[in-house]
Amino acid sequence: MVSFECDYVAGAHPEILKRLVETNLENLPGYEDDHYCESAKEKIRAACGREDADVELLVGGTQTNMTVISTMLKEYEGVIAPDSGHINVHEAGAIEHSGHKVISVPADDGKLKAEDLRGCLKAFWDNPTHPHMVFPGMVYISHPTEYGTLYTLDELREIAGICKEHDIYLYIDGARLGYGIMSSDTDVTLKDIAELADVFYIGGTKVGALCGEAVVFTGGCKPDRFMTRIKTRAALLAKGRLLGVQFDTLFTDDLYFKISKHAIDMANRLKEIIRSKGWEFYHETPTNQQFILMNDEQMENLGKYVRYDIWDKYDDERTIVRLVTSWSTTEEDLDVLESVR
Repeated sequence: MVSFECDYVAGAHPEILKRLVETNLENLPGYEDDHYCESAKEKIRAACGREDADVELLVGGTQTNMTVISTMLKEYEGVIAPDSGHINVHEAGAIEHSGHKVISVPADDGKLKAEDLRGCLKAFWDNPTHPHMVFPGMVYISHPTEYGTLYTLDELREIAGICKEHDIYLYIDGARLGYGIMSSDTDVTLKDIAELADVFYIGGTKVGALCGEAVVFTGGCKPDRFMTRIKTRAALLAKGRLLGVQFDTLFTDDLYFKISKHAIDMANRLKEIIRSKGWEFYHETPTNQQFILMNDEQMENLGKYVRYDIWDKYDDERTIVRLVTSWSTTEEDLDVLESVR
């Protein structure tokens, strides 16, 4: 049985495990005050082309989103997000639990459209009762989106421009950022993200690490006493070295980008297999997540060979099934999928 259920079904890339073993008995200070964390941060700044950036390492995506959003927003502010955004759907109300409202806007294939963002902001400021409402203080998007779709550089520039007009932050969730950057159908680079976003994170959990996300603050917008505020949210890892060693390895010799490209190559073959079998795409994407429509019989048969993710019910007869490749997907895994009758 092989798995196309998600992009963190495997543990960690062998190079990371090797480095963790090699460094295991070193006696190092905690809380990211070690030379591996500093080296990782230097390499990330260089990759982003932002030597002025502040980089912080956290453990997981939901934890990162909640910590970043809740520390950057004022107490009376909320965050605008597409209605399919992770913070609005699959984070169990973590943002609201922090005291900040998610202001949802209808998404288009997972993306927040600039015109809809403008409309949301205009509706707020044109409303004479807005002092009684939650003020928009940030825009949240993910790249790639929950549907595996990608923003174009022009789309990101337009959204960033709107945020600047209204003096609010642009935050980009990069849980799968490597897979977006290495897609052959994108014109967006890591340096573009670092130029346009006020804050974003480079996902490690879904791109080769055991765990970990690297938050990048640009333009000096990191909240004051950020480490202390991480700890007040029970999100500070004492053995910070575990994150430092992993990201130092991922950003050595372009490993992060090479393994992300591998996932895209596997996804391209996955799409060929889907077409050859006559399965119907719900979303054919340029990244590592593919969405197909299946009836109950097809799903039962597929489940005999591979694990997959049930995304949503499409109609009375069909379900949206998600198949995902990753840095750990092999040609042999795809051979199994191809053998499904």
